[in-house]
Amino acid sequence: MSKINNIAHMSGEEPTTVYSSHRLGRTVQFAQHHIPTGFVILGLLEMAMFMLAFYGGVELRFLVSAGKTYVGPLLPKAFLFSLVMLSSLIAMGAYKRGANQSFVAMVVQVASALVLGMLPLAFLYYFAPLFFLGRGALGLAVILSFILIVITRLAFDRLADQERFKSRVLVLGTGSRANLIRKAVEGGELNGLNVVGFVRLSTETGAPRKGDILSDDQSLVDMISKADVDQIVLAVDDRRKALPVRDILDCKMSGISVVDLLTFFERETGKVRLDILQPSWLFLSDGFRLNALRKVSKRIFDISIVLLMLPIALPLMLVTGLAVFLESGGRGPILYRQTRVGEHGQLFQIVKFRSMRVDAESDGPRWASANDARITVVGSFIRRTRLDELPQLYNVLKGEMSFVGPRPERPEFTRELRNNIPYYSERHRVKPGLTGWAQIRYPYGASQDDAVKKLQYDLYYVKNYSIFLDLLILFQTAEVVLLRRGAH
Repeated sequence: MSKINNIAHMSGEEPTTVYSSHRLGRTVQFAQHHIPTGFVILGLLEMAMFMLAFYGGVELRFLVSAGKTYVGPLLPKAFLFSLVMLSSLIAMGAYKRGANQSFVAMVVQVASALVLGMLPLAFLYYFAPLFFLGRGALGLAVILSFILIVITRLAFDRLADQERFKSRVLVLGTGSRANLIRKAVEGGELNGLNVVGFVRLSTETGAPRKGDILSDDQSLVDMISKADVDQIVLAVDDRRKALPVRDILDCKMSGISVVDLLTFFERETGKVRLDILQPSWLFLSDGFRLNALRKVSKRIFDISIVLLMLPIALPLMLVTGLAVFLESGGRGPILYRQTRVGEHGQLFQIVKFRSMRVDAESDGPRWASANDARITVVGSFIRRTRLDELPQLYNVLKGEMSFVGPRPERPEFTRELRNNIPYYSERHRVKPGLTGWAQIRYPYGASQDDAVKKLQYDLYYVKNYSIFLDLLILFQTAEVVLLRRGAH
């Protein structure tokens, strides 16, 4: 630990010395999105492993061949291979927060990602022969990648589990707000953090609990020094009562991160918790930058993705439409149009392949469920594979939807949810999307309680939107589609 001196208090008193560790912070912020530092380090390590595997595959291929064949400059090819494979790992959820996996699950995930990565590589090799690599060398590179990535992940997970590598958090408060952190730790939401204790202030009432630290016993500055704390979370139920302001200022000026409870949960869980959300936080916190430049860049991004998808999407749409037509014997419509709520509350007609019986809502609108009896056989398949969503590319081209954003809800349900859930209308600040942050972070659900939990992720997206976050969501949607995880 290194000693850091504070600036002097304005009162003229000598500042208290606080010890601050050199441990990396819990998250790094990139384009408004908070990424665990461990993921950044692991990503760089695995990028290096892919590069090493590529060069190793080429060398091994030449060792067993009769003679060397000219393959051109290797660095651009190695970089492309590494980038595609790393993107495939992201797409398969290998960098998802809180993903506690067994060894077998990790091995299957890595193997699936490498197989998935070979598909775009084959596409790129066909249309860009400059990057072509022979099947033998590519196969060896993939096998070496599998071995190196599995070894890297085993070693990294073992290191990350050691206490000295975990970010150390001290919670200021022991009341109901602090208990939210206790519950999050018990529920596995804060894996990778080491909550060293809860500071019990003299103004707080109630019996002490396990992990409580009495503030009368030692000063906050002493606690920070002895416990080697990286971050202080303000979780006091009533801040108007005596906070140790001077001690908190000492810690802040010494390089210790000090955050409020809501910001802490936003950074560590990727959602905005409604149960502790105050209007002042919304307009004082960083984010919600929906300016003209961002809207134009998002529109260009959406159109570009649609144009890239059309060569693959059109044949799939023809086959899907034919299947829906044949199942109904030509008596039901292939496409299904339904009114949804879009940006700024504007209504529009969403277009989907019909996945339910024609008389599915003869008794009025109602929530869909995971095993809804109204869903047809073909409908069940196209819902699981998201093929029923493909006609919404038309909505994206029209500008009624975006590729990424909160899922559009029906006006009948929106009115009910807006009346019962605070801040629900804020999700309409951006265009609805084909996929979204809530869709990849929350499992299937169709109830008001599920709407509350999804809204927390939607608010995070609205607050922290960027092209980078859109790309991350698009990559991770592959896991939802291929492994049938997340919302439907």
